[in-house]
Amino acid sequence: MRSAPSRLAALLRQGHFVVTAELSAIDSPDPAVTLNRAAALRGHADAVNCTDNTGAHVHLSPLAAAHLVSEAGVEPIMQLTTRDRNRLGLQADLLGAAALGVRNVLIMSGDDVSAGDHPEARSSYDIDSMQLVRIARTMRDQGTYLSGRRMESAPSFFIGAVENPFAPPYDFRPARLAKKVEAGAEFIQTQLVFDVPRLDAFMRRAGDLGLLERVAIIPSVAVPRSARGARFMKEKVPGVQIPDAVLRRLEAVPVARQAAEGIRIAVEIVNQLRDIAGVRGVHVIAIRWDEGVLTVIEEAGLLPRPLAGAGAAVAALP
Repeated sequence: MRSAPSRLAALLRQGHFVVTAELSAIDSPDPAVTLNRAAALRGHADAVNCTDNTGAHVHLSPLAAAHLVSEAGVEPIMQLTTRDRNRLGLQADLLGAAALGVRNVLIMSGDDVSAGDHPEARSSYDIDSMQLVRIARTMRDQGTYLSGRRMESAPSFFIGAVENPFAPPYDFRPARLAKKVEAGAEFIQTQLVFDVPRLDAFMRRAGDLGLLERVAIIPSVAVPRSARGARFMKEKVPGVQIPDAVLRRLEAVPVARQAAEGIRIAVEIVNQLRDIAGVRGVHVIAIRWDEGVLTVIEEAGLLPRPLAGAGAAVAALP
């Protein structure tokens, strides 16, 4: 028996349908900017992602953002990419996160630097995301670094990873998910869901592999603000697949009403996801549009959020 390391972990263990959201990228050193944006999500999201140079663009570090989000009374999920740091820096940031009370970590490779504002930068990729998941688990469960050197005390983490069910070859994605679960992933946030039938097929295959009892899968739902923004995501954001039918639906609406239509699309997707076996929550994202995230959570009937305490004894997670 070990206790749930975070409130998010406790909610999932108790069978709640969780809601996570993404903190808008921060480009200000003023703590008030982060605190205000995090406070706006308080009471709507069970935990909030602090991104790590999302889109390969420079933003406030996820470690600093996670600390400030926590100060705002919101539980953070600290993203950590293997793109920008070697194994020493990554382990140092994991230990630093634990020291600051950050318990949820979401590990990923990160978008290639060619997609961002420093295309000439050198990527690290000293280790891959699956190796870092395993390292985080080793630090937590064995109290050692990758080198084998013992730590003075072991950190406590709820370890997450990402998966893209919409990138071919589709049959490979559930098998890759299985490897991440074996490495130590306890929750998964997916790529943005616009193609619900494809997500459903991915979930059914994950169920066939016995993964749904071992990992909490939380699909990501985008709130498109305009047809232009949706087309940009389709054409420019790596890994995002948006069906032409969604674009046509947005384009058929006058520009002034496209934001409202985007909210309707997101709410419909959330409601469809709730009917898919094994879906344990939703991760709601809007690009620099916090009001859109709040409205989707409200209109999808996801309020009020449940109360849970981190620390309840559980046999396994999730």
